[in-house]
Amino acid sequence: MSFKEELVRQASLVDKALNEYLPPAGSYPSVIHEAMRYSVFAGGKRLRPALVLASAKAVGGDEKKVLPAACAIELLHTYSLVHDDLPAMDNDDLRRGRPTSHKVYGEAIAVLVGDALLTLAFGLLAGLPQTGPLGTGGVVHVITEVAEAAGTAGLIGGQVVDILSAEKLVDKQTLKYIHSCKTGALYRASVRVGAMISGASPEQLNKLTVYAENLGLAFQIVDDILDIEGDEQKLGKPVGSDIKNQKATYPALHGLSGAKEMARQAAEQATGALYHFGSEADFLRGLIYFVLQRDN
Repeated sequence: MSFKEELVRQASLVDKALNEYLPPAGSYPSVIHEAMRYSVFAGGKRLRPALVLASAKAVGGDEKKVLPAACAIELLHTYSLVHDDLPAMDNDDLRRGRPTSHKVYGEAIAVLVGDALLTLAFGLLAGLPQTGPLGTGGVVHVITEVAEAAGTAGLIGGQVVDILSAEKLVDKQTLKYIHSCKTGALYRASVRVGAMISGASPEQLNKLTVYAENLGLAFQIVDDILDIEGDEQKLGKPVGSDIKNQKATYPALHGLSGAKEMARQAAEQATGALYHFGSEADFLRGLIYFVLQRDN
């Protein structure tokens, strides 16, 4: 099975599980449940849940046992996108080629959609089986891992500094902080959680963490580049929004060629971190190339 075929298989597995975990669209109050499903099933490659599944496989785990955690990560990611699109934040009209949640359901419902997805995510994590290599204490560790990635030391912290840095010249350290928190933290948590649930050794977990951090960096740099060079049809949103919003980006600080070189170096670091893993980590290796070559 090719990398893309495996990614499609994993996405289908995750979508099926998400459909079961989300409240039915018609259940009362129907507007919030319909809006939650609208955002969750708006498309997307499901890279973060794929990382949960793939990291479990890399250490000999069972993807079915980490599926609830994979779905929790995707719900958390979707919540962040819904809030990120709000007029108070990036004020985006399109997400993945469709009107954003607040354009369809209004700002108040969009805020509540994000809140509901975040709450459901932690409910799924709390329901992880307290048996096997994880145990009761392990469930708490997983919840803590995700909470840190989502909180002020992670996603939210990065978003705050991103907002405060708008229309300002930022230094390299600030840019690194923004993206390692806003984007990288959830990549790191995705990989670590899948491995933790599957009983990874400390050495395996350390190497996978290095992989995840560099993969997240490469992803963000390519994302910044696509905002300049990307195809609006493929991206599903207008290009140039970072420039319009005067966002701190890698091309803005390092130039386009410098940013591309940084993405390549990060990919090399991610590849090197997987050196001691066998064929069970091939999907993780393929994902590095996929991130570098993606056009949406």
